[in-house]
Amino acid sequence: MLNRKLLTETIEKFGISLSDEVFLRLDKYAEMLIETNKSFNLTAITDSDGVTVKHIADCLSIFGFVDIPENSKLIDVGTGAGFPGLVIKLFRPDIDVTFLDSTKKKLGFIDSVLSETGMTGETVHLRAEEAAVLPKYREKFDFATARAVAALPVLSEYCLPFVKVGGSFISMKSADSLEEIKSANGAVKLLGGEIAEDNLFNLVENMPRRIIVIKKKSQTPTKYPRKTAQIAKKALK
Repeated sequence: MLNRKLLTETIEKFGISLSDEVFLRLDKYAEMLIETNKSFNLTAITDSDGVTVKHIADCLSIFGFVDIPENSKLIDVGTGAGFPGLVIKLFRPDIDVTFLDSTKKKLGFIDSVLSETGMTGETVHLRAEEAAVLPKYREKFDFATARAVAALPVLSEYCLPFVKVGGSFISMKSADSLEEIKSANGAVKLLGGEIAEDNLFNLVENMPRRIIVIKKKSQTPTKYPRKTAQIAKKALK
């Protein structure tokens, strides 16, 4: 399914290499993604090269910009079909990944991939703003990740409450999100964070991407995240 040569060439410029074992796990994931997608919509990208670059290589690029120590705890917010959380887990099994999504079928797919590849991970069927107020999840993670879930001010309210002080929220964004990043500064500070890095890069030629790293500097005030309707009505500034 995956184009190994293309994957290797795409990620090596980020200093990332794959063992045979890791490639086989990622390939099994891609195969299951396309098969499941026939009966349940998980992705609009279904060709081999597209999945290889736009899903797998894109998610792996995180490791070119962020040092994730061994045995870190990470929550993938709005994980969907597992991007980037499942790619992170299959590449680095030592990372303790929690998969959060409001769609049970998507979490069922993730459970099946974990089982098929011999991996473990917790799947949580809740909305981010519901899970983030629970003591089990609030400020319990070294990292939170999210890929193209919402605008950054909203996304920060969803994700930063999960992150421990000293941890980081890693946001994967399209290249044309500079204004969005600027508009998020106030919200990020309110939530106890600080935009530490804005990495703009080409995944492949003519495919610019962004990885934004927000450091958690202080505890998130208990009134955040707000209720779903409040978040939808007015983003933090």
